[in-house]
Amino acid sequence: MANTMKAAVLESVKHFEIKEVPIPEIGEGEVLVQIKNTGICGTDWSIYNGWYSADKLPMIPGHEFSGVIAKVGKNGNGFKEGDRITADINMSCGHCYYCIRGEQLLCNNFTQLGIHTNGTYAEYVKAPASLVHHLPDNLSFEEGAFIEPLSCCIHAAKAVNARIGGSMAIVGCGLGVLHARMAVLRACAPVIIIGDNKKRLQIAKDMGADYTIDINEVADPVAEVKKLTDGRGVDYAIEAVGTTKTYEQAFAMLRKGGTLSAFGITGEQDIMQVRPFEFVLGEKKITGSCAGIGDDWPDAITLLANGRIDPKPLFSMKVPLEDLEWSLHELRRDPNLFKIFVSPEVSKREVL
Repeated sequence: MANTMKAAVLESVKHFEIKEVPIPEIGEGEVLVQIKNTGICGTDWSIYNGWYSADKLPMIPGHEFSGVIAKVGKNGNGFKEGDRITADINMSCGHCYYCIRGEQLLCNNFTQLGIHTNGTYAEYVKAPASLVHHLPDNLSFEEGAFIEPLSCCIHAAKAVNARIGGSMAIVGCGLGVLHARMAVLRACAPVIIIGDNKKRLQIAKDMGADYTIDINEVADPVAEVKKLTDGRGVDYAIEAVGTTKTYEQAFAMLRKGGTLSAFGITGEQDIMQVRPFEFVLGEKKITGSCAGIGDDWPDAITLLANGRIDPKPLFSMKVPLEDLEWSLHELRRDPNLFKIFVSPEVSKREVL
């Protein structure tokens, strides 16, 4: 094996360089992974613009990935070279107050691969063997790179714990499409998805959503949701956009006693306005969810492998590392693009 690899290094805010860098050296309990695919995430756009993890630059981003094990360190958890895998990106200390309580996402030393440490927009990455998961034979490397975002939606579904027959509104038609599918699988009814992209809304409809609301055609999505729920509002709402306006709308869509699942990431200083009156007399509730961790990963793999979720309609294209920066901008320019994968193994753009 060579000593260097090609990687997309974010040298500074809005400045990627494709360069040769040392291949990561693995230690005890780690594996070296040859990258097949990395899905572009909205978090990558935030890192690129300096809104998140700017203090970690220069860095190799990328965290929605699949690959093949190239090397196994001592105590490699039973993995071997050639295994098809993905890996949980969430690393915690294991001994702080939160970790001991089983709340590893709140760990005082919480670290995410590709967000706080070098990630997968490269030919290789190292990962803790304890966080690695085998890919079933019937899953492609593209589907393997989709396990991370699906695990996040699963974590949110578990947090909101919707009852069978409960009504659900999802604000946003990015990962909101997956949230809608999860609500269908949970036997929620009706499932309503609100967004601004006809193609994505149709995909959600094809995946089982009962109603779609296009905000380009509807002046008041809150009123529309209430029309569909006999004037009450929904039992559950998931905000999957990340703006104060959409958070306030999602909260307003709730019936008395309803629960809001906070999923979309806003700016750190953003503040939503709600009336404490509604918490007290309306007994409304809010739950937060920031990532998929632990058993969310094997649950995501199980759903994909057994066909409960088919993400292929969401796959747009695959591009080489050299087109990463172009892709970040193209995803903002072209609303019909959904998931773009970056692969060090391709030399030109491929439509999926």
